[in-house]
Amino acid sequence: MDPRTLAIANRYPRLRVPRRELTRALAILDRHAARFRGGCPPGELSLVFLTDTALARLHADFLADPTTTDVITFEGDAAVGLAGEVCVSVDTAARYARAHRRDFATELTLYVVHGWLHLAGYDDLEPVKKRAMRRAEARALQLIATVGVPPFHI
Repeated sequence: MDPRTLAIANRYPRLRVPRRELTRALAILDRHAARFRGGCPPGELSLVFLTDTALARLHADFLADPTTTDVITFEGDAAVGLAGEVCVSVDTAARYARAHRRDFATELTLYVVHGWLHLAGYDDLEPVKKRAMRRAEARALQLIATVGVPPFHI
């Protein structure tokens, strides 16, 4: 598989996005795609880091739900070389990490992984499917840990 092109849009004030480490982490997942239902489709993957307010606006516009959420994933178009887009809320990751005494960088990486897994065909709307998603997330984070979690900072 050719290296994936990442389009990273940082729309969050104060977030430092470690592009090289994030690219390396996603390359690990791509190399192990067979362990994740074939992985995220080939093509450019867009990652967008947003505030709660901005992601809630997308949630309302595209899913008719104005509430905040952690991740929204949009499927791409293979015909034009787009794997999809993963939009994550940095605010939600920071809040959850604080409340649960978790590392912020790991939590934000988990949100990116979650979107990548949605593009690979995982779903989390039903309990059985949600358990499969959680197991896949854990496997993905273990793989990423071999190269180090991207050191996101706010």
